[in-house]
Amino acid sequence: MQIPPRVLALGGAAAVVAALLVGPTAAAAPTSSTSFSIRAVGSICYSALPAQAHNTLNLIDAGGPFPYSQDGVVFQNRERVLPSQSRGYYHEYTVITPGSPTRGARRIVTGRQSREDYYTADHYATFKRVNFSC
Repeated sequence: MQIPPRVLALGGAAAVVAALLVGPTAAAAPTSSTSFSIRAVGSICYSALPAQAHNTLNLIDAGGPFPYSQDGVVFQNRERVLPSQSRGYYHEYTVITPGSPTRGARRIVTGRQSREDYYTADHYATFKRVNFSC
């Protein structure tokens, strides 16, 4: 089982328990980097995400298990759409596309900060930061 880096950074098992207790609607306090990220890539309300993205976010918070072996790998940000960070800062996870014979184009990319989640429906061409407070 792969443990998401943001969970490890928060203290492993304690962070998983905290994430489960707080639930998926908790919002991170805005910071200047948060504001920059939202402006740079757009935002999407948690409630507007497809149900499969909710499932992926729940799996990330729980530390897996993930449906694909590629889930949790380092996202390299080659497209440079997300804010520039050091290698290993971002990780990607599949958002299942019903009816697709492959992983499809939808992903959640996480940053190291709690609730720093980005959704892409077009295989990294565009991203929207998930807003958990709407």
